[in-house]
Amino acid sequence: MNADFGRLLTAMVTPFNKDLSINYVQAKNLACSLVDAGCDGLVIAGTTGESPTLSKDEKIELFKVVVEEVGGKAVVIAGTGSNNTADSIALTSEAEKVGVDGVMLVGPYYNKPSQEGLYQHFKTVAESTKLPVMLYNVPGRTGVNILPGCVKKLSHVDNIVAIKEAAGSLDQVSELYRTLPGDFSIYSGDDSSTLPFMAIGGKGIVSVAAHVACSGMKEMIDAFTSGDVTSAVKQHAELFPVYKAMFAAGNPVSVKAALNIMGCQVGSPRLPLVEAGEVEKENIKNVLLEKGLI
Repeated sequence: MNADFGRLLTAMVTPFNKDLSINYVQAKNLACSLVDAGCDGLVIAGTTGESPTLSKDEKIELFKVVVEEVGGKAVVIAGTGSNNTADSIALTSEAEKVGVDGVMLVGPYYNKPSQEGLYQHFKTVAESTKLPVMLYNVPGRTGVNILPGCVKKLSHVDNIVAIKEAAGSLDQVSELYRTLPGDFSIYSGDDSSTLPFMAIGGKGIVSVAAHVACSGMKEMIDAFTSGDVTSAVKQHAELFPVYKAMFAAGNPVSVKAALNIMGCQVGSPRLPLVEAGEVEKENIKNVLLEKGLI
């Protein structure tokens, strides 16, 4: 299956009202602003979207309103993965019905499957849908690393076309690039690794920082892909403090604080996450000011 998700994707936060219900109007507004700023696509209800605290019905409605708002203008990828294969299949089916362009499947967390278990899980979910699938490897959160050998096997499933790789190892990225088919896309799951990833074969980034620095990230990516590596490196250095600030209080705590400071009201995170502290907010604000983002 040929599927091009683009190079700069934003893992979109889920805006909440004061009572912590989802603010669907603001979700539409945020989706529009990100696409207008130059994002190629949006990942909805991923880690940054606080997927663990969203109900199935909330996720489906969120997929629906974002597709209605930016479908056809940008790629919309639904986070439908979980540690329950049957539930992942059910949510993927609902996402397909509302018209998303693809799904992202996180490694099953807590139950710690073997590599064969990971293979069977992803294969089974992928074969239940016609949508293209992006795998999401984030062992720091799931407890299990999806190893390159497993990804290689999964690349033979026709609609598994990409991976968001957040294991924190450039060696692992190199092994993925070395062994995967040429049309299989590798995305960084860490903003500060975007340029290093692309230098060793990565396609792009599923970003948090693009919420506040989309144009600068797009400029960096465009410079690199056009062969202007010097400009890309300079832009990476300019963006680096922003990358660090967006994770200073954890994700999505920091980026929600940044958006609120910038006047895009996305509310607080849901428990068990809590808002950034006053010192953390001040530090985030100072970085945004320094970089001319507010």
